[in-house]
Amino acid sequence: MSDFPVTVFHNPACGTSRNVVAMVKAAGYEPEVVEYLKAGWGAEQLRTLFRDAGLTPRQAMRTKGSLAGELGLLEEGVSDDAIIAAMVEHPILVERPIVKTPKGTALARPSEKVFPLLDKAPDSFTKEDGEVVRP
Repeated sequence: MSDFPVTVFHNPACGTSRNVVAMVKAAGYEPEVVEYLKAGWGAEQLRTLFRDAGLTPRQAMRTKGSLAGELGLLEEGVSDDAIIAAMVEHPILVERPIVKTPKGTALARPSEKVFPLLDKAPDSFTKEDGEVVRP
């Protein structure tokens, strides 16, 4: 295990998530990649990640697609507990990627939000779409 562990909660179908994993590797780290659609979530795990990232469950909820709307989670007044319970049942409802390092935890959208979480970063990085970003 590295003395600077990097964990990426990752969905390989997501371009932003793939870019973040590649950025972390380009910076010289071998991240622990957690494919949360396979691994699932625990309610306490989500509460801790969201607290550490300074997010509410609603802010961390993926609203793209229709599932959040179908489940009524976009309505005003839906409790944090209800949103977290839905995220545990339907892991796709968590926005991605979430990155955790000794420097902090963040929802890395856009992907360059990962750079402040790292001790070192590449001079520049070219995303899948050809956009070049610098830390």
